[in-house]
Amino acid sequence: MGKDFYSVLGVSKNCTDDELKKAYRKQALKYHPDKNKAPGAEAKFKEIAEAYDVLSNKDKRAVYDQYGEEGLRAGGGGQPSGFSGFPHGGTTFTFSSGGGGPGIDPFEMFRNVFGNEDPFGAGGHSRSFFNDFSEMDVDMGGFGGGGGFPGMMGQRRGGSAASGLNRSPQKQDPPVNYDLKLSLEELYTGCTKKIKITRKMQQPNGSIRTEDKTVSVTVKPGWKAGTKVTFNQEGDSYLGRTPADIVFTVKEKPHESFTREGNNLVYRARIGLREALLSERGVSVPTLQGDIVELPGDGAVVQPGSRRVLPGRGMPVSKEPGRRGDIVIQYDVVFPKLNESQIRALVNVLPPGK
Repeated sequence: MGKDFYSVLGVSKNCTDDELKKAYRKQALKYHPDKNKAPGAEAKFKEIAEAYDVLSNKDKRAVYDQYGEEGLRAGGGGQPSGFSGFPHGGTTFTFSSGGGGPGIDPFEMFRNVFGNEDPFGAGGHSRSFFNDFSEMDVDMGGFGGGGGFPGMMGQRRGGSAASGLNRSPQKQDPPVNYDLKLSLEELYTGCTKKIKITRKMQQPNGSIRTEDKTVSVTVKPGWKAGTKVTFNQEGDSYLGRTPADIVFTVKEKPHESFTREGNNLVYRARIGLREALLSERGVSVPTLQGDIVELPGDGAVVQPGSRRVLPGRGMPVSKEPGRRGDIVIQYDVVFPKLNESQIRALVNVLPPGK
């Protein structure tokens, strides 16, 4: 009896080319091995490709409509009873039963249909590189990647599954970007982060295997938000495509005491109105080194939003070893809640505004 390719794609026998393509896209996305891990999904994906390969070709479709799979096989060999050749004369093609055999590459068909689109939301491949993102502090070490830092030239592992074939230069998948969130303490001292990458590797027969790899990112003291580190061609590897670069961008985690301004750290000190007017009490300033610096009052009236500087206790300057920024103390003056009589008494002693 043979396969019902129309049922495989879920279309009617009088479907248009647009309806056929839409049905293929829907079914291929549903059963693509990158997305669907259920048993039999990959075989279904190949069967969908086989069905679309036949029905999207007017000659093959005409033969299939009249003679079924037997007629398709006759196109590459002996003809069934009553078979008088292809509708447009002399056309031959390779047909393989069982789904995605020697004559059909289901992954190549998928790429041809979707082109440069991003069906899985990450440059044409799933974002499964980082199924497990784990971080830990370890001894400093090198890491593969760009960014202009020593020892950061990433290397591709394993090569392309299609190497050695006579093909035009392959296009590289777009970079895949991830945030590397770090605390100010980690950016102050420097650290090493270990990240587990799970990447997909397509084999010459179209099957997919996964490869786990742990990479190390060496964070230098003083790095700023926006610093990028790159692992060259460490993305998923598919036939006919150059794997994407994996790019990490440093993001600073919020800190309970400080905000960062370049190489300086801003500490907001809350003081009462009395202390602001008399400057009779100093300020205890924490540092990222872990100690507390007592900054005495200087006798001057503290204006709301005014600043003082504690030199050399800020962030390291990454390009100038040994140099550090400052801690900047910004005063937030907290006004007391006063009753009506207190307000009137205060008004009586304050000079009029200019």
